[in-house]
Amino acid sequence: MMLRRLALALLLAAVPLGAASSATFALVVGVDAYPYEVSLDGAVKDAKDVEASLRRAGIDQIAAFFDAAALKDDIRAAWSGFVARAAKGDTIIFTYAGHGAQMPELVAGDEADGLDEFLQLPGFDRSRSAETDHEIIVDNELNAWFSEAEAKGVQVLFVSDSCHSGGMSRSFSGKTRLAHAITVKLPPPSEEAVSGAAVKETQFRTVTVLAASLESQPSPEVIINGEPRGALSWSFARAVEGAADRNGDGRLSRVELEDYVFATVKTQSEALQVPNFTPQLPRSDDEVVMPLTRSATVAIAPEAEKMHKSVRESGWNGKLALSVEGSDAVPDNVGGTGVPYRWDAASGIVYTPNGDVAGEHIDGRSIQPVVDKFILLDFLKIMASQNPGTVSLTPQKDIYAAGDKIAFNAPASGYRNMVVFNLANTGQVQLLDVQSEGTASAGFKLSNLQVVEPFGADHLIVISTNEPIDAIGAALASKSVDAASVLKLLVTRLDGTDTSVAIQPLYTREHL
Repeated sequence: MMLRRLALALLLAAVPLGAASSATFALVVGVDAYPYEVSLDGAVKDAKDVEASLRRAGIDQIAAFFDAAALKDDIRAAWSGFVARAAKGDTIIFTYAGHGAQMPELVAGDEADGLDEFLQLPGFDRSRSAETDHEIIVDNELNAWFSEAEAKGVQVLFVSDSCHSGGMSRSFSGKTRLAHAITVKLPPPSEEAVSGAAVKETQFRTVTVLAASLESQPSPEVIINGEPRGALSWSFARAVEGAADRNGDGRLSRVELEDYVFATVKTQSEALQVPNFTPQLPRSDDEVVMPLTRSATVAIAPEAEKMHKSVRESGWNGKLALSVEGSDAVPDNVGGTGVPYRWDAASGIVYTPNGDVAGEHIDGRSIQPVVDKFILLDFLKIMASQNPGTVSLTPQKDIYAAGDKIAFNAPASGYRNMVVFNLANTGQVQLLDVQSEGTASAGFKLSNLQVVEPFGADHLIVISTNEPIDAIGAALASKSVDAASVLKLLVTRLDGTDTSVAIQPLYTREHL
């Protein structure tokens, strides 16, 4: 009897405040197939991944629309149904993965740049824009939809993995979720497209918008686990599964979501994009954007939820997908699946799966360290997705030219031990700092760094842990250490432990 009371007490203690009375609804949209536009490769995967993560989080009131089924009237009806059923304190999550675009503003003076943004559904044909504009969702219409929820005191979280404008400096072989802008002024597609112009995002009190990037940047499809994906959707799905719930209270706060998404999108997109929150700052320190429903089993044994998966449990196999051109050399540990890295032996250039230059002047003698570097990096990215750290590089760019001055900062993490090193574009491992057995690690800063050759892709790594780190530090201090040796150390000593990993990609060129 005592054991049953204890289990019940643990269950009640673990249930989030208000979970018994509040409900969560989710509207999920993903479009790859555009009959009148360049189709995408990863948006439906993103949407289905998000839907699955929401269901694993205990949310079962979900309306999902993929490809041709993504019709505006049906999406609007699903939204209206959720608002009608929702009560004060409930949450509606709306996620979109697909093309975004711009058009001349529908209401004069409404937009500072004179342009409205819209989500492009598959039925829209810009060559017949006046006849098919009922298959776009304009930002003004979204404001009107969100206002309906806010009027009832319903929380709204809108996650948009699309893009509206901008350009990038780095080479990129994937697709962007940016459709061509409409240059002619269209009539408003609905009354809400006019009335919603009077509603400004800054006026919302219960609405949070998370966009894939700033308006000055595109949102690329990048390669994650060998597949074209949207970094925001992938990161949001992992956050919902619990990776962002740092205090384990079963609620995803704005601060937790922001910290996790910023770090994870940077890592997974190789610093190609920066997410954008509206409002820019949390409304309060404890603002909650969505509940994460826990099962009774997890609630009774909360410590089990804090166990960290080993990287191999996540599907990592220690091999790299590599395409070799112009050479018979076959490096060790290649043969991984998915979109490959590419080594053009004639030019000596190694390209990432995204099409970026990873390294220059790479010949048959120097390709193995580069392969080993990216196998290690894949391992570290999986660790980072479970527990990302925070680092910054200033000024913030997607690519740096020879002679640029930069500063790298890793704030104190709260863990006792920390090691900082660079994975150079040549595959070389360069130790920068070790802090061992402190009550809490101090911050780390490198100022007035200058970009010099060799150029390509470096990755600054910060590992923070309470596990013993002396052996790792000693190995990194050795001049003979290589990426393969570092990988063995991390697999045997830190895999599956409470360890935070921060990754700062640094892409460099001689000239921009």
